[in-house]
Amino acid sequence: MPVSATMGVMRPLLGKLAALAGEEYSKLKGVKKQASFLEKELSAMNAALEKMELMDELDPVSRDWRDHVREMSFDMENCINDFMRQFGGGHVKVGFIKKTAQRLKWLGRQRHRIADRMEELKVLALEANDRRIRYSFDECNPNSSLVSIDPRMSAIYVETTGLVGNDGPREKLVNLLTDTEENLKVVSILGFGGLGKTTLAKEVYNQIWGKFDCKAFVPVSQKPNMVGLLNRLQLKLGMEGSSQSCVVDDIIDDLREYLIENRKRYLVVIDDLWDQSKWYTISRAFPENANGSRVIVTTRVEDVACGACYSRPECIYRMKPLDEKDSKKLFFRRVYGSEDDHPSQLEEISTEILKKCGGLPLAIITIASLLASRPERLRDEWEIIRNSLGTQFAVNPTLEGMRSILNLSYIHLPVHLRACFMHLGIYPEDSEIERDDLVRQWLAERFVSNLHGQDMEVVAKSYFNELVNRSLIQPQYTDYGELLSCRVHDMMLDLIQSKCGEHNFVRFVCNSEDMKKEHGWKYKVRRISMNLSAGDARDETTSGTIPFSMSQVRSLAHFGGSKYMPHLLHFKYLRVIRISGELFDTTVDLTAISQLCLLRYLKVSVKRYISLPTEMQGLTELPKGVRNMKSLCTLDGFELRHRQLEDIEGLAELTNLRCLRLFGVSSIREEEVVALASSIGMLHDLTYLQIDGSFFDTSNLLGSLSDPSHHIKVLIINEWRMPRVPKWICGLQCLSWLDLKVGTCTDEFHALGELPSLVQLSLWLDIIPEDSVVIFSAGSFPVLQHCECNSEYDVTAYLVFAAGAMPKLRILRLQFDDGHWGGAAPVGLEHLLSLERIDASVRSPSEYLKQIISAFWSAIKLNPNRPSLNVGRL
Repeated sequence: MPVSATMGVMRPLLGKLAALAGEEYSKLKGVKKQASFLEKELSAMNAALEKMELMDELDPVSRDWRDHVREMSFDMENCINDFMRQFGGGHVKVGFIKKTAQRLKWLGRQRHRIADRMEELKVLALEANDRRIRYSFDECNPNSSLVSIDPRMSAIYVETTGLVGNDGPREKLVNLLTDTEENLKVVSILGFGGLGKTTLAKEVYNQIWGKFDCKAFVPVSQKPNMVGLLNRLQLKLGMEGSSQSCVVDDIIDDLREYLIENRKRYLVVIDDLWDQSKWYTISRAFPENANGSRVIVTTRVEDVACGACYSRPECIYRMKPLDEKDSKKLFFRRVYGSEDDHPSQLEEISTEILKKCGGLPLAIITIASLLASRPERLRDEWEIIRNSLGTQFAVNPTLEGMRSILNLSYIHLPVHLRACFMHLGIYPEDSEIERDDLVRQWLAERFVSNLHGQDMEVVAKSYFNELVNRSLIQPQYTDYGELLSCRVHDMMLDLIQSKCGEHNFVRFVCNSEDMKKEHGWKYKVRRISMNLSAGDARDETTSGTIPFSMSQVRSLAHFGGSKYMPHLLHFKYLRVIRISGELFDTTVDLTAISQLCLLRYLKVSVKRYISLPTEMQGLTELPKGVRNMKSLCTLDGFELRHRQLEDIEGLAELTNLRCLRLFGVSSIREEEVVALASSIGMLHDLTYLQIDGSFFDTSNLLGSLSDPSHHIKVLIINEWRMPRVPKWICGLQCLSWLDLKVGTCTDEFHALGELPSLVQLSLWLDIIPEDSVVIFSAGSFPVLQHCECNSEYDVTAYLVFAAGAMPKLRILRLQFDDGHWGGAAPVGLEHLLSLERIDASVRSPSEYLKQIISAFWSAIKLNPNRPSLNVGRL
């Protein structure tokens, strides 16, 4: 049963009480009796809570009762977890109880202690239930089903940046940034939150970045960690060998030296800067190279915009709200998919709604997404939304006004999504949030309900998709046809954090003093997000103790550069641990995790050392006895070298595997290759398969697969050279990402062009027959967006694109040896009508580099989409 934002763990608690009242604990009569009583008492309260969960507003007395019962449910579950852990994880057998007189005596003491504690909980439950009878609530049934990404969403985000009201601003800014001025120029985009400053800056950045040697797009939070921010700037500008210093002045010196000595022409976007002093610090990293470098600053603070532009008012672009025409265009495209396809009877009321949105794209998208998500778009629903919007927002679009609009989306959010939505608050501002990281935490936190026995991770991804469709989170990175990450708008994050405080969902800690503040906290802390900068925390050299109110923490997220880390043993109820940040000169101590019996999710992403329990050290090879891990869904990053044949054969028994990624295949014997092929063929639910390592004859592995999983979406075979494309790959109807190395092209390669879902193709051609060509015919690769072709030979002369081929291709990447270059670009580039960018990488120093660039430019000029060109050396 899922955990709820407002009801806490009431539902899973009832399940555990039912187990305690069952036959398994029949010998523990006192505990069984108390559990049976609590189950009945709490069931009545649960019914009332479920009604309250569906109500938009509660009076103070009702809200106080709900919060009290929610916190009581956490304490009760902790008590039961302690009991089950002491009595063998819930499996108490008669033989176990009678084993020895000493054990029986200990068991009796523990039973009485637990029974006494449950008696205390019984009194609390009775008091709460006595109050329950004062309330009655209307019945309401939530609706929940699997959801996929709304196909309009990617278009909507393009339209908000490019097709709705931004043409003029974009052109003005591009002209301002691409003039002939050789001195460093800084341009500011100024406007209050929700106007679309970031989306405009991104569009300008994407249009002009090809004209610069290095570039970086760097988001800034309200209270930025300057060390982390400048280190990210180093990496994005190409300083991969940077010192990763913790001293701001040292990082600035390194950046200046890198940009000056290498005469780099750079383009940098500093997004959402709040503080003028922070700009003065950042700006010291940008030297006057006199080579036309450019910096874009987006801000909602006029002093920041003026300071960044050195009192050059012509370099400040002031954002304006959308006019009525563009507002309607954006609104109806989100609701109906077309600005012209909407009922005439809704014209008047839509005008009234848009007037209250004040021309702010964020407000318009939020309200339109809310209306689009309703199963039936009826006038009375539109009237409810209109009446809920503040009347003053159109003339005074303040933060509070925007929050009231965003709050409507939360009020209309299905209850099964509210905990998932609020959980986003654990991440700091401007974080890029990985989908898989997010949904696995939701599963560990038990936020996801089991819909008719469906795969829980599939259901969790459906929750993610619905939050995207409702515009509560913004799409970010997409690969092999799937959205893999998102961001949360800072105004939406402000709403989330306020809801987290209202429901005691997440407690936020910005310094070590917050860890010691018990006073002022009405309830115990259940989830904590620590975002500590280096130097912020007191006594960083040793992990600190924690107040009692934090000893009940179930989820711990640690971000930032501080060394401060409380001892994990203080948190015996932890289910989720997530640690990331720039911990440069300290070791993350995880030796205590083996004692955290409830731990379900652990992710550590730091740049220093990690201390693991002895049992986990050196866990890189395929584990011995892996066949016993029947519930395993992901096996990622393990090596096959030095592994026994029985373990490779045992992979076939992991029938729940969805993701399999293996390394070190080059060192296994031939009989082990056969066993591996047989095992992979038995994994019929695989969606992701990656094998890294070279072997003398890959046909023994991949060629012998006659009936692999038909659900495979990603297939990556790195370093393995196959003589031809295996026929079974051409039958993978779900395949969206393919990465292969083949000897040469055959008929099977052409059959790949018929795959209906292939979005990304990376191909290494080992041998190119002389005077041969590969013709991509009309209609081939119908949904391919990203194509990469590599060879040591002249791949450019090998490719021919017929009219109608690859109609959705956006990015074409070519890698080849210039010594074999035939003197021309691929034939038919003008037929790739969706092409946005060509990246050509040439091996070895090239005397032909200028000729290569000239040849490609000549071909690109014939393409009506005018894609950008990047040519460089590998």
